[in-house]
Parts: sequence; C-alpha cells; structure tokens
Amino acid sequence: MRRLREAWGREVRIEIRADAGFAIPEVYEYCEKEDIGYTIGLISNPRLEALAQDLLKRAKRVAEEQEGEKVRLLSSASYQAGSWEHSRRVLYKAEILEKGTNTRFVVTSRSDRPEELYDWYVRRGEAEGWIKDFKRALKADHLSCHRFFANQFRLLLHAAAYWLLDALRRKLVEAGVKRMQLDTLRLMLVKIGGRVRQLLTKIRLHLASGHPGQRLWHVLSLADSELAHE
Repeated sequence: MRRLREAWGREVRIEIRADAGFAIPEVYEYCEKEDIGYTIGLISNPRLEALAQDLLKRAKRVAEEQEGEKVRLLSSASYQAGSWEHSRRVLYKAEILEKGTNTRFVVTSRSDRPEELYDWYVRRGEAEGWIKDFKRALKADHLSCHRFFANQFRLLLHAAAYWLLDALRRKLVEAGVKRMQLDTLRLMLVKIGGRVRQLLTKIRLHLASGHPGQRLWHVLSLADSELAHE
C-alpha cells in the first residue's frame, strides 16, 4: 500500500475485494486506518444466520408465489462480532435455489445499495477465472529453472501465449461462439494433428480434413477475411 500511495497519492481510491479467507479484524482495522475501501466475505455463524432468517422466510414466500423459481433477496445491517472493536456494515443474501436455500454474508465499508454492492463483489470471480486460465491452460506456475531471470523469462513466454490465445478467444466471441476457458480452446484449436509447410512467400498449415476444432478454424478464417475487406 505504501508503494501504491507513493506512485498515485491519496487522491486515488484503493478498494479491496476478497473472499472469507481475508475475514480477520486486523484487515478491517488496517483498511479503516489507511482509508482503504473493503468488501470481504464472512464465514457463516449462528448469529449471522439468525440475522438473515427474516429475509430467508420472505424469499421462501416469494419462491412459492413464483411457483418455485429462483429467488435472490439482499439486505444489510449493522453487526459486531465478538472479536471486533466496533460494529460494521454487513450485507447478507438469502437465496432460494432448486437444490435448496443459500445464505451469504459480506462485511463492507461501502454504502452502495445491497443489490449493486453484491453484484460488484461477486464479479471478483471473473479475475479468478483469468488466473485459473493462466495457471491451468498455460501452465504459468511451471517455473522449475534454478535461476530467477530464467523463470522470469519463462513467465514472460507464458504471458505471451495467454495473450495470443485470448486474442483468438475474443475473435470467436465476436463471431458469436460461446466463450470458452483457454484449456478448452487450446484442445480445440492447437492440440490437433497437423503439418507446417514453409514456402518461399508464405507458411501453410495443413490440418486433418476432420477434427473437433474445424468449425472454429473456419469461423476465424471468415473473421480475418471480413477484417481484410474492411
């Protein structure tokens, strides 16, 4: 935080959005001391569940009126855990799903409406998906060299591979193809049998006449043709 402040000053607002693994009083106290916004998940306990009971009952009534459709209600209240020096705002969700009921709790320094704030909070999962792609599909955590700079260069190559695959994914999404994880995209577009021919003025890629990713390659070729005509 000190280095961020040195780079951008206190006029830049810093926000922490994290799961329940960071739900410890020291984190809240530090954020409040340093004027850092926070929205952090809480592990459920009997007191929190009691706080959400009325909202959960209302969600059940709404679900019955809507003949079993999914229902999600949100609210907030002032709450003080035994290890906290003072009360804080806690956001809580009551959800009725096909598989049963679901409650979630979040402690926050923000004053947004509960629905908007919770939607903003759960979007942290999108960033976790990017990290998952980087580690699983691109094997970015395979840094087994003995020298730091060698591993740093390997990580740079992993990042370049991510950028290339993500560029393909974005083109496919723009063409109407459902968004895929990069490990799926790699299996469909890259890990297929083929032959590369280097000619005098061009490079030709010969693929099998039939393979699972053939349609995707066709979509990409059409997208490139349309771009060239523009």
